[in-house]
Amino acid sequence: MKLYNQLLLIITLGVFLSACGSKSDEQPAPAPFTFTTPDHFGNSFTIPDDNPMTEAGIDLGRHLFFDKRLSRGNQVSCATCHQPSKAFTDGLAVSVGVDGRTTTRSAMSLVNLLWVNRFFWDGRTNSLEEQALQPIQDEREMDLTLTELVAKIEAIPVYKEKFKAAFGSETISPDGVAKALAQFQRSLISAGSRYDKIARGEVQPTERERRAIDLFFTHPEPSAPIPLRGGNCGDCHGSNLTTLNTFHNNGLDLIPDDLGLGAITGKRTDDGKMRAPSLRNIALTAPYMHDGRFNTLEEVLDHYNEHIKATANLDPLITAASNEIQGKSLALTVQEKEDIVFFLKMLTDSTFINNPAFQNPWPDQ
Repeated sequence: MKLYNQLLLIITLGVFLSACGSKSDEQPAPAPFTFTTPDHFGNSFTIPDDNPMTEAGIDLGRHLFFDKRLSRGNQVSCATCHQPSKAFTDGLAVSVGVDGRTTTRSAMSLVNLLWVNRFFWDGRTNSLEEQALQPIQDEREMDLTLTELVAKIEAIPVYKEKFKAAFGSETISPDGVAKALAQFQRSLISAGSRYDKIARGEVQPTERERRAIDLFFTHPEPSAPIPLRGGNCGDCHGSNLTTLNTFHNNGLDLIPDDLGLGAITGKRTDDGKMRAPSLRNIALTAPYMHDGRFNTLEEVLDHYNEHIKATANLDPLITAASNEIQGKSLALTVQEKEDIVFFLKMLTDSTFINNPAFQNPWPDQ
């Protein structure tokens, strides 16, 4: 069984010039970034033609990502809310920016974003390039205007060299910052967990691992000739990526305080819908939900099993799921809930969180 499908992301000098501007004849083309994507993740992703991944672009993006000087008062960086050791979250219910200002949502894990096409909890941006500049400008987060951002970066000598290596010019622009950050974030691929090794056929699952996997991905069918028990998790967190990149109201509140997708689309039917994120490394990313209301995975399972609120637009994938005929709740047993938590812990990938390529390059920050 082939383990990986190698994708060679190679760009010609002509395409690079059209995407990123002119450069002198002496400036060599940036080295292409060559990496493998896991076969069991599929190839349903797109890298923008005007922002191909290169070694220099990713290196620039990593430096920008960890640089606190890209905030007012040099207080926080992107990595403040997205720390590698916590699977690129921050361990807080809601993220905290400059001067201790708080947002209203939990920092999402940055993992396998190459396969994501809508970003933030509410899906308000459609690309990593579009997403990248919003936290920088948000007054609750990094609180810089784009003019201030460029001025601060221009005052740091090393960046001129890095922008020239990445884009063929020392000129620093918001567009270049966004592209570099997007390149780095697309490189954050996690596929080394125990579950991945099972999915690729490298190891055989134990009896409990197989039971836990089946419970997680199975939609319950209690009326079937042979009743089928399931945790219903895969209806929203399906595929080996553990997300279908869809949006759902999961019954947290009768009347949602945070409209989520509904605030973006203006549709009442979207009120309270949030993106179902990847559950990769979920054991490292507590607390849980968009507002961090649950401290443990056990609390999350208790919510889905026993405490769903019958809000007006509760997702039908939830209302249709019960392990009892005409059941009013999911009705998992204590053992089944423990097995699903066991599966979620199988998604922890220590090689991802410890990858040297994803760590802070600034020794003094």
